[in-house]
Amino acid sequence: MTTFPAAVHHVALTVTDLAVSRPWYRRLLGTEPVIDEDVPALPGHHKGFHHTVFVLPSGDVLALHTHAATDGSDRFDEYRPGLDHIGFRCRDRDELDQLEAHLDGLGLPHGGIAEDGLGAGLSFRDPDDIALEFWAPRTPEEAAR
Repeated sequence: MTTFPAAVHHVALTVTDLAVSRPWYRRLLGTEPVIDEDVPALPGHHKGFHHTVFVLPSGDVLALHTHAATDGSDRFDEYRPGLDHIGFRCRDRDELDQLEAHLDGLGLPHGGIAEDGLGAGLSFRDPDDIALEFWAPRTPEEAAR
């Protein structure tokens, strides 16, 4: 029996306007894309698209896709089937605090840090209203308190 892979390699988000999303993510991530190109149609697989690909310090990949058929006036809605949000793991609460300051420095609105029994999160949205979150899980010591 094959074992399911333990990690996610990449997440690809459909965006409505790369001219807006590309610089937004570049500022957020503090890095340049490693790929920014048209991908030709692959019959039986996809109709072709443009992708802008960022590699995160963890080695994970975040891609922005645009498709000719995407309605430019459409916005993300976590209540529809599909993606609810993307949570980026933080080492600890200190890193989460630093990321809150980073969002503030970029002038990006967010919901402030919220805590629950599993950890602490900082929620915010991209230009297409896609829900994003920085997440710092509780350590076993914190959970035992």
